[in-house]
Amino acid sequence: MSAAIALDDLTVAYERRPAVHHLSGRFEAGSLTAIVGPNGAGKSTLIKAIAGTLRPAAGRVDRGALPTRELGYLPQAAEIDRSFPLSVADTVAMGAWRSIGAFRGLSRRHAEQTQEALRAVGLEGFAQRGVGSLSSGQFQRVLFARLLLQDAAVILLDEPFTAIDARTTADLLALVRVWHGQGRTVIAVLHDLQQIRDHFPQTLLMARELIAWGNTATALSVDNLRKARQMGEFWSADAELCGTTGMGGQG
Repeated sequence: MSAAIALDDLTVAYERRPAVHHLSGRFEAGSLTAIVGPNGAGKSTLIKAIAGTLRPAAGRVDRGALPTRELGYLPQAAEIDRSFPLSVADTVAMGAWRSIGAFRGLSRRHAEQTQEALRAVGLEGFAQRGVGSLSSGQFQRVLFARLLLQDAAVILLDEPFTAIDARTTADLLALVRVWHGQGRTVIAVLHDLQQIRDHFPQTLLMARELIAWGNTATALSVDNLRKARQMGEFWSADAELCGTTGMGGQG
């Protein structure tokens, strides 16, 4: 079930402007890691590169033999279009596509698993509701239910607790702990430092470049946080890649 992911001198850029710059390190199999840094630090860019939705400008993401279907990716809520007329059950059931394919119907077992996932996130009885009618917290519960159905070895979460209520956050954090206990590799972009200290044993602190990566208490030291903040204050929007050429491969 568990899987490790290594970053090898990874640089990711938009129009040759580096958002992630020469980042190397390893998310150990079964680890629970927060990615944190100032605004514009490249956190979401990094998780998109790990998910495979952004291609590196240089370096690579090495997932070993892990197939793409074993990556569960939850983007920021602002990137998800809820205007499409889907029911809650249909949205959750999309998590089963990796096991049934895009052109086969759901089996009775998959329908049962959808109901089980909704119960697990506290949305029993919501199956036929339209996703457009849900609150932000309810919709985030739906997306976590979809991840439950996907049953992936690696789970990537981009700001999963932003703009949702405290009870929903606590319930979803409990699911994250369950995934960690099952040996899955969980990586989450987060902002709340106390939340990270309380629930995430590993932290990657970045400011486009790596500041610290390891035990959370050490990574989030006063000196490291000060360094990240100072690097953020002196970024140049016009900075270009430092001599990288071509497009790097991605594992």
